[in-house]
This record gives sequence, C-alpha cells and structure tokens, in this order.
Amino acid sequence: MEKERKRDKIKKLFQNPYRIVIFNDSNLHIMRQVRFNAKTMLGALILAVIAIIFGVTILIAFTPLREYIPGYPTGKMKQMLINNVLVVDSLEQEALRRELYFKNFRAMLAGETPSDTVIKRGVAVRPDQVQFRKYDHDSLFKEEIAQEQMNLGFNSAPGSKTGVAGLLFFPPLNGMITGKHDLSNRHFGVDIVGKLNSRISAALDGTVIFAGWTIDTGYVIYLQHELNLVTVYRHNAELLKIQGDKVRAGEAIAIMGNSGKETTGPHLHFEMWLNGVSVNPEEYIKF
Repeated sequence: MEKERKRDKIKKLFQNPYRIVIFNDSNLHIMRQVRFNAKTMLGALILAVIAIIFGVTILIAFTPLREYIPGYPTGKMKQMLINNVLVVDSLEQEALRRELYFKNFRAMLAGETPSDTVIKRGVAVRPDQVQFRKYDHDSLFKEEIAQEQMNLGFNSAPGSKTGVAGLLFFPPLNGMITGKHDLSNRHFGVDIVGKLNSRISAALDGTVIFAGWTIDTGYVIYLQHELNLVTVYRHNAELLKIQGDKVRAGEAIAIMGNSGKETTGPHLHFEMWLNGVSVNPEEYIKF
C-alpha cells in the first residue's frame, strides 16, 4: 500500500498542472503568468543544459578563451614548439651529415673507399641557405680549355721517376697561391685565387668519392686516384660531379666559389693526401 501511494504521488506530480504568476504587489494586477507541468519543466531543463554545453564547446573551440584553460597551450607556446621541432630536425640532419662526413674522411685517410651512403649535396642545406646561380659553362670554359690543355704541371724528368712523382698532374686552377701548405698550422693544402667563376679541374684521372656540402668548407669534392692518392677541392660555388662519377685529368668538376664558414673570399683550397698523409701540392704541380 505504501508503495502504491508513493507511485500515485509521483504520477500526480507529473500530471497536475502548475502556474507561475507575476503580479503588481501594490494593486495585485496580474502582469504575466506561465502554465506548465513537471514534464514540460524537465524537458526545458534538459534543453537548457544541452544549449549551455554546446555554447561552451563553441567558445572553447573557436575563441581565444581556450588559452585560459589550465594545460592548454597558448598560440605563442604552439609557435615555440613548432620552431623547436624544426630546430631539432635540422640538428638531427646536421649530426647525421657530420657523422657520415667524418666516417668517409677516416676511410679516405686509411686508404679505403668510403661507403655509398653519403648525403648528396644540397640534402642537408636549409632552404634559406640555398643560393641558385646560373652558369653558362660552355662559354665560361671555351676560352680556357685550349690554354689549360697546354699548361700541364710537368715534373722535371717525369719518365725517370716512379710513384706519385712520376705522374702527370693537371693544375686544378690557374691563379695565384695566397696560402701555403703548413702542417704546423693544420693548413693541409694550398689556397689558390683565380678569376671569378673560374672552373675547377681534376688534377688526375680518378673517381668521385665524396661530393657534398659541409658547414666549414662549403661545397667540397674528393677524388680517389691511383697509388692511393686523394685530392680535395673546397669552398666551391657549385659542384659539377656527383659521387661515383669517373673523371679525366683536366675535366671540369666544380666552379670556384666562396662557400663555407672558414672561407676568406673566393678561392680554391686544394689538398693532396698520399696513403692518408697530407703532402704539399706545390712539390708535384706547377700552379
């Protein structure tokens, strides 16, 4: 019986009509009245809650108010995070490039052939560091080829010598030497200054074992020759060969430039390494 009474009570609560009356307290004149029942009131409350949730969601999703929510990143913080990701990515690529570079350099000094997993030129360079230049190579080299073909660096009595001293070298660049080979100052080659946009030539027949970009010396190319001899050409403006290419003595391999942090102006830094030991190029080539 008690349960039935409670059930009837609840049923009447939802069925009985109710009225809210607003009247003037001084003259008891009815200003407004609203009729409703419990079902209508419950539905209105549900709709109001849904509307409030929807409105708050819109404000959080499409207005700056979301930045005041604890734990939600601000626009400035998002930009900082994006910049940090870009910097970390660049540092990761630079670390990988340096690791491969030193690995190949150690292999070169040990007389071995570096691996083929070398980053090609331009891969690790950031977009804001790339400089595009157009060169008319045919017109640039046409006037120099005839002269350079007659300017081979003959050693005295080459036929009577053996080893590297008996090889016929081609000057990589016709110009003036401004920096001498000096092992005491860790200057492992010679610095040669020539005409602007001069071509860099291979000193001997050989194979390109590295052609790419380095932070300190810019565009660099390494050639492996016979008798375990390696020649190095640094600070170029543009490389004309890639790793694995076969080159002939006197063949154009690069354009003289001013690339890299350690450069002091447009020039070629030329090195010769024999059995992993730096040798003075002036002892074998007449520049």
